[in-house]
This record gives sequence, structure tokens and C-alpha cells, in this order.
Amino acid sequence: MFQSILIVRPGAVGDLILSLPALEFLSSQAERTEVWCAEQNLPLIQFTRYKQSIISSGLDRVGVMHCDDVLARLSRFEAIYSWYGAARADFRMAVGALPFHFYDALPPGNRQHATDFYCGQVGADILLPKIIVPPAAREAFFILHPFASNRAKQWPLDRFRALAGILGDMRWCAGPEDLARHPGAVENPVVIEDLFNLGKWIGTALAYIGNDSGITHLAAAVGTPTIALFGPTDPAVWAPRGANVRVMARRSMDQIIPQEVAAAVYDLI
Repeated sequence: MFQSILIVRPGAVGDLILSLPALEFLSSQAERTEVWCAEQNLPLIQFTRYKQSIISSGLDRVGVMHCDDVLARLSRFEAIYSWYGAARADFRMAVGALPFHFYDALPPGNRQHATDFYCGQVGADILLPKIIVPPAAREAFFILHPFASNRAKQWPLDRFRALAGILGDMRWCAGPEDLARHPGAVENPVVIEDLFNLGKWIGTALAYIGNDSGITHLAAAVGTPTIALFGPTDPAVWAPRGANVRVMARRSMDQIIPQEVAAAVYDLI
């Protein structure tokens, strides 16, 4: 058992959520765990109160510019588990005297699911990613999140609108970046920037339907019945994990039909 460890986990929302079982296992090996990750992901780190963004930590200066202060902070940890800097020779050289354990951020091309890959890296049992939110009664509405970071991963918006007409009482879900990229795409979207608070709200819905995105992983992790729509991304590697998850995958997103998604929703709930 270590007294103090550091976990450095860069990446987007979905990357962090899929690696949560591995991170929680590492944390269980120490009396005190600190986590450095992307700013937006900080609210999702519930297993320790010691956390900060990678940018605010100054880690991005290591190997590039003056960083003695950062190296001094890193030297206080007995072990450092990092998905950051593994492919950067300058970074690895700068921290060569420190107790770093580097891990590849992406699974190899053998169709191993990302959660299984991350757990295998650290020797953890394979568990479902979970984010515990306060229990709340589910209300009679559905959440639709029609956005994704890559346009090729987005189900056509007119299909989402057709699905909304079938389901009835629904809410559009969007993040600030979604609205910036797609102004006016949906009416009266619910925008909750804090991801933990967003997870609490998603946990009150009957079901969630969304593209391959970080918010879809969040919905699965909080236990909401989730329909995940996949096209170019391999769901065998990147599908959300959860007890109430249904993945609908087609080679092209426009091959997914609203009526079959609606049927899957009603079957799931």
C-alpha cells in the first residue's frame, strides 16, 4: 500500500469514463490519491478529493520549458501512473528519475474493449464503469443528445426529430461546444456544464438516446437506460458499458431508422 500516488489521465469524457474501473483500482492501492485530468472531467472523479486539471498542474511545461516547480511536486509521489506523455521522448526524458508508469491511451487493433484494455494495463478486475449519483425517481421523459465531436458519428438530425415525434415527451441535451458548432440546431436544449450535475439530471429520465459521444458514456455510467447509436466507430472497442445499454450499429449512420430506435427504447424500459 502506497501512502501517496498520482494518476494522470488526459482525454475526453468517454475516455475517462471507460477507464474509471482501472483508475479506481489504482486508487485502492494508496492511502492518498491525486488525479490530474482534463478540466471538464474533474467533477467525474469521485474517488478522491485531491484533483486538478493537467493545465493548472503545469505538466504541459515538462520537457518543453522551465518546469522545476512541477518536477518538485511530482517527486513527492511514491508512484505516478500516467496515460500522458507515453509517446513523447522529451517528456519521458525529463521525468526519467521519477517513479512514472506509462500506459498507452488507445487499445491495440485487436477489438479488445477499451475498459478491458485499461483494466488489464493495471491488473484490475474488469468492472462496469459507474458514476454514483443521488437516487431520484425517474420522470416520464426521454433525453435526446444529437451531437458528437465528429460529424460522421452523428445520426442525421432529421432522424432525431422523427424519433422525438414518436417518443413524445422528450428533452434535447447539448453542451456549450455543441451549441457553438451547431447554433439553432435544436430548440430549448438543456445545457448543464458540470458533468456530475448533468449525470444527476440524466439519471431522472426514462431513457437516453445519443450518438457515440462522452455524454452517452455518462448516461450509461449513471445507470439510465441508454441507446447508443454507432456508425464509423467500432462498438466492440468503444461502446458504452452498462447493465441497461443497447447499442445500435450500422456501417453508415443514415442506415439507422427512427422506428427501430423507438422500438429498442420501449424494449429497454
